[in-house]
Amino acid sequence: MDKYLEIKKLFEAQKDPENAVSMAKYMRNLFVFYGLAAPKRKNLSKDFLKAEKKRKQVDWDFLDQCYADEHREFQYLVCDYLLVMHDFLTYEDIPKIKKYIKTKQWWDTIDFFDQVIGKIGLRDNRVDHLMLEWARDDDFWIRRIAIDHQLCRKEKTNTALLEKILVCNFGSDEFFINKAIGWALRDYSKTNPKWVKDFIDRYKDKMSSLSIKEASKYI
Repeated sequence: MDKYLEIKKLFEAQKDPENAVSMAKYMRNLFVFYGLAAPKRKNLSKDFLKAEKKRKQVDWDFLDQCYADEHREFQYLVCDYLLVMHDFLTYEDIPKIKKYIKTKQWWDTIDFFDQVIGKIGLRDNRVDHLMLEWARDDDFWIRRIAIDHQLCRKEKTNTALLEKILVCNFGSDEFFINKAIGWALRDYSKTNPKWVKDFIDRYKDKMSSLSIKEASKYI
């Protein structure tokens, strides 16, 4: 059976209509759900993802089918797949990934994709320049990925790049941008609180109160 149809059969067999209503409501009814909580979804797809990893080749046709499905769990599956297969992703794959980023946008998938892009960036410094471009994109979801793509890098964080990306996003009235700025700084404050404190001191007059509040949580 076709891989996509196999997964669809698994998801449909375990659907939870009551939970689907709750999940859709949480996402402002922007998407249709099977009602599969993350642990259940991951358990249903774990054997499939394990087999795909052994193949060492990303199946973009399969991912296209999944992303086109109306059920949000299939977009989550694409994100799970890309994270599992991150060793086999290259800089040249980013345009394909960007196609997903630009489709059915909301914070839930965007916050997966910043991890996917970030992992590619650790292997290919061309991503640094690309993130500077994305940091000025008209699409604020693209900018959010640029802002947060270095999350969890700890000592590997490129602070010069982080500063440039954050500074060019000051002055936004977009909640998801100001929150992302705060998260990026809050995350790095666990590794280098002095750098973050100095950053806030330098730019506090240009930062939103939300960004400062989020950034200051651990310092």
